[in-house]
This record gives sequence, structure tokens and C-alpha cells, in this order.
Amino acid sequence: MSTDVYSIVTERMIALLQSGVAPWRKTWCGGDCPRNLVSRKQYRGVNLLLLGSTTFASPYWLTFNQVQQLGGRVCKGAKSELVIFWKLFDEANSTNRKEARKERTAKRIPMLRYYRVFNVEQTEGLEKHIPQQGIEQPFTPIECAARIIEAMPQRPSIRHDEPSAFYAPARDCVNLPKPETFDTPADYYAVAFHELTHATGHETRLDRAGVAGSHALAPFGSGDYSREELVAELGSAYLCAEAGVGSTFENSAAYLQGWLDVLKADSRLIVTAASAAQRAADFILDRHDSPDTEAEGARITLPTHKQIRSEGKQ
Repeated sequence: MSTDVYSIVTERMIALLQSGVAPWRKTWCGGDCPRNLVSRKQYRGVNLLLLGSTTFASPYWLTFNQVQQLGGRVCKGAKSELVIFWKLFDEANSTNRKEARKERTAKRIPMLRYYRVFNVEQTEGLEKHIPQQGIEQPFTPIECAARIIEAMPQRPSIRHDEPSAFYAPARDCVNLPKPETFDTPADYYAVAFHELTHATGHETRLDRAGVAGSHALAPFGSGDYSREELVAELGSAYLCAEAGVGSTFENSAAYLQGWLDVLKADSRLIVTAASAAQRAADFILDRHDSPDTEAEGARITLPTHKQIRSEGKQ
């Protein structure tokens, strides 16, 4: 793939970001609406957005007490999510009882309340209580995309142990949901390319800041995190284009929508991220620049982890 094609993909991504796109959605199974595991009732209103925007594949949630009542336990370090609701109180039960008596009818006062819930993926010991997911569709590999992954140099281990997608630098391991749980094979490879692009930042590969020298990716919300997510999603888009995988640009741009403010604040960010993504894609494809095809100094690259450490010591 030529540098021109990388540029076309990058420009299209920027255009989609600027036009405003629908919120990013998970493309693997777990699309059932969030609901309480005990009551089986579906959450409503804003709670659908609050719980549906998390990265958990399972739609089932419980309070801490419900987990204990079912004989399970919440995993150490698990963070809960908010669920809000309106509770109606009789004015007669408030401090203004005299006024309520005068009116002879008690008014109903809505009060906003909240409680916290955990996804079943954050618990242990509840396996027998969790309903089985729907029948998984047969997975048909996309030959060109599969070859790219298989031929990646210094490829990290790839597992399908958990229903979530992530790269763990400390273990140099990529985890992906099972291929059969994705909406389409193209979605599976787009997510796989995203995580493998993260993996190129490992200190044994491209030694990229935000990945190298850490037990986890850069903290959520940090500059390195935003930059690294741009790199990973652009790298995925480049590799999808290389493999002829059906367009995932709209979903990729939607995923990056949350960092549009960061992009606007730093006009160089998309340039440096696109350049780093190109390097990552070339690494995965085992391609090396030729002096005849790329002028010296034409590429802007992100600093490596080692360079940052070195500069900090000066």
C-alpha cells in the first residue's frame, strides 16, 4: 500500500469526525439491552446509555447486595456504574406537613436517586445464574486479513479467553472476543488490527510512548492515551484497506469522536498519529521503506519511550 492510500484513509477519517457521527458501538455479541440479572427487567432511559456505553459484552447487571445474595462476589478492584431513578415522595411525609394538610391531598414530589451496579463479568461464582447467550453464527475467515495476522513479525500471543478486546503490554498479549460473537467477520478483523497496532508499540517492536515500558496502556483521558487510540484506530483502518475488508471507517471515526476536542487543540496530533499508524501498519505487514520511495525526513514520528526517558534525565 502506498503512502498516498494512507493519506486518503486519514483524510476520510478526519472528514467523518468533523461531520459528526453516531456513537461508537461494540461490534461483537452482547448487543442485548442492559438488564438486571435478578429481575430480568431492562433498564430504561438514560440508564440504557450509561450501561450500554461500557465495554462489557454481557447485558446483565446487579447491585453489590444482589451479587452476595446469589452466592457470588465482586472481583477485587472492580468499578461500579451508576443507575439513576426517580422516587416519588408524598409531600405529607416531608417537613411541610401543615401545608399538605391544608390542601387535604398530598402532592407527589419526584426526587432523583441513584444506586450502583456491577456487570456479571466483574463477578465470580455466578456462572449458574447467567443465561446462555444466543446461538453464535458460524465464522467465515477473510483470507487476506487472516494472512496478515498470521504473517505479522514478532506477533504477540492472541487469545480468546474473555468477551472483551484489549492489549496487555505486561504480558504482550492480545485478547479478542471469540470470532463467532462478532456481527461480521470484517468487524472481527477491524478489532484485531486495532489491538495488534497497540502491540506494535511494545518496547521490543516500535517502542512507542504510551505503550512501551508499562504494565498497561496509558491512563484513560491522558494525552498519551488519546494519541495511542488514534494510532490504533488509524492503523486498523489502514490494514482493513490493505486486506480489502469491508469499510469500517464510519465505526472507526465514531470511536474517535470522543477525542475530537483533543485533535482540535493540537493540530499536529492527527499528523503524528497518522505517521505512527503508518509505521505500525508497515511493521505488521513486514514492509520496509526504500530510499527511492520515501524522501529522508518526510515522515513525522512519535517519540519513543526510550527517547522520553532520556530527555527526562537531562
